[in-house]
Parts: sequence; C-alpha cells; structure tokens
Amino acid sequence: MNDVSLISWLEAGQTLSAPWQSEAGLPPPKKVQVADDTLSADAAYRLVSQGTALLWRGDFHNARQLLLALGRRLEKKSGKGGKAGGKAGNKAGGQAEAELGPRDAFNRHRLTQSQRARLLGMLLIPVQSGYRIPLRRAPEVAAACAEVFGPARGAFVISLRELLGLISAHEWRKKGVELAALGGARIHPHYGVYSPVRGEYLDLVAAAPLPACVAGGGVAFDIGTGTGVLAALLAQRGVAKVVATDMSERALACARENLERLELAGRVELLKADLFPPGKAGLIVCNPPWLPARPRSPIEHAVYDPDSRMLKGFLAGLAAHLEPGGEGWLIISDLAEHLGLRSREELLGWIAAAGLQVLEKHDIRPRHPKASDPDDPLHQARVAEVTSLWRLGLI
Repeated sequence: MNDVSLISWLEAGQTLSAPWQSEAGLPPPKKVQVADDTLSADAAYRLVSQGTALLWRGDFHNARQLLLALGRRLEKKSGKGGKAGGKAGNKAGGQAEAELGPRDAFNRHRLTQSQRARLLGMLLIPVQSGYRIPLRRAPEVAAACAEVFGPARGAFVISLRELLGLISAHEWRKKGVELAALGGARIHPHYGVYSPVRGEYLDLVAAAPLPACVAGGGVAFDIGTGTGVLAALLAQRGVAKVVATDMSERALACARENLERLELAGRVELLKADLFPPGKAGLIVCNPPWLPARPRSPIEHAVYDPDSRMLKGFLAGLAAHLEPGGEGWLIISDLAEHLGLRSREELLGWIAAAGLQVLEKHDIRPRHPKASDPDDPLHQARVAEVTSLWRLGLI
C-alpha cells in the first residue's frame, strides 16, 4: 500500500495500531473507539459528529445497516427526506439554493458532499492478512481488494464506505456496461476509472463525420482514454490506428483489458503521456473533465479539472499535433457554464487563442436520471445542460 499512515485505538486495556488505507486520500482519524452491535444509531451519529471514528467489531451486515442509518440522519439534518424535511423542506431548500445563485449553490453542494463523505467515512472495518474480514457474516473481499491494492498483504483498517465502493467496483468490472454506440458490446471499468454510463457523448462521437484524412486510413489520437471506450469506438468506425494516452496506470490497464476483450488491441496503441503523444494525427479526440473544480477522490478526477487545466492544455497543444485538414474533437458539457464556473466566452477565447476555428458543433441532451430529478441540488443547471462535440480545425 502506498499510504503507510497508522491508525491507533484502545482495546481491552491495550493500545493497538494498524496501517490506515484510504484510496480517497483521507487522513487516519485521530480519535477511534471500538464499537459493536450494542451501539445505537443515535449514539453512533453523536460520536462521528464529534470526530470519533468507530472501529467495528460486530456483525458486518449490522455495520452496513448502521451506515445507512447514519446517512438518513445526515439527510434529515440537511432537510432532505424524513418528516422534518418532506416537500416543504425540499421546497425551502430549493428556494435557498436559488437565492444563492448557481455558483454558490454548487460550492455549497460540494461542501455538503465533502462533509457527508467525511462523517460516513468514520465507520471503520478491520481487514486481516489475506484480505479477510474478521467479522460475522462478512463477505469475501479478496478479489475486490486485490484488483485495487495488489497481491494480498498484511492487516489494515479501511472505512466501510470505501470498502463497499471496492466491492461495487468489482461487480461493475465483472458485469461491464453495455453500450449501444459499440453495437451492444460491454466496457468493463476498473476501480477509480470513470465508467461511460453517460452514453449520449458516445452517440455524438459515433455520428460525427470523420475527417477525410482518417476516413480511409490514417491516425487518430485519444487524449485521456480512461476505459478506452473512445479509442474502441474510433477503431470500430474504421480508423486504421489510434494512439490513446493517459497519465493513470490504472486507466491504461483498464483500457488494455477492454481493447483485448473487444479484439481491437492490434489497432490501438496505449501510451502513458500527459495529453499528447509524439507526432501528428488527422483526428484528435478529447473528453476532458467537465467541471473546473478540485477533485476529492480518485474517481472525481474524471469529473473535476482544477482551473480547466486539461481543457486548456488540449486546446493550446492541438494545433501543433494536427495534420493539414485534420480536426480536433472536444467533447464537453456546458454544465459548468450554467453553474457559473466557466463562461462560453472564455471557452471561445481559448479556442481562438490556440489558432483554432469551430468547424461545427453537434449537441445532445443528457439522459441520465439527475437531469430530470427536481430534488437534485443542481437541478436548474442540469435542466439546461447540453453535451456538445466541437469540431475544431486550424485557422
């Protein structure tokens, strides 16, 4: 494990310790109390609210139920759900969000998410050597842990919330995500690699006309490949060679596995690089994180891009890597614009400053559940959201 921080607690009159494991990069709790099935949800909520983490020694399923109970208490406190919340609470909350303005509402939403994650992360699970959980009715987690942490090793402590995330990611990796744009084929996301569950942007890439210089052969670049889904889609569309880059070893391993499953590995070269590979291409595709904000966990790196670093880097370097007659395809949502995090004028200014022109823009409305959820804190922005494929060329 990369994180060698220790977590300590008092148990049976002894001070014990173990390595602390957090893929989200959370520091080990300073105050830890051993807890079991005799602890009520109300008492647990008071303890975690006061900064005391709970190292669970009871039944594993009861720990899961306690985590759900803590979540309900957090929702009730924030005015969501429960008799104290209800429709009146949601309406009042919606009015408060509207009064804040979209940018402040987004920042408040992020703060609430962070506080929720911190408190729910205070319920801890011991893991023994060989990835075995020494609790009653504990599931088998060796395969899920090995996929993320590597071969089995010594004992450690992890938050139940993160452990459940590992288990869920393991199941998604086994099952995969069926994608109509790939003819019903499945992409199998790894832990920490963003799953292509929002298929509308794939529809845009599947329908946009390929530049003439790659339609009958040639090279395309896929910048920030993630699961490899866009590289696979371009290869399926007939692009002779795709060079796909990513800075994450985990993402490259995920893309490699997916391309092998799809029997496209011979058409796609994977390369660890910050944005562009060497050389030029007739088509360069990039689906950067859509929101300029700081990520707080590994999976959020696919959603949040501090100061639009990747977006600006892609646009600034595009002209130097495009072949004559080539195109750069920028796939991005305008949600940041509706949240007041970035303006359309800024985006157009970065495009022009990079020596690029907009050849065409293809738009599609999102289909994910949050787009039609009136109780979502960012509902007003999501209702207006449009995902676009910007076809960019040299001036």
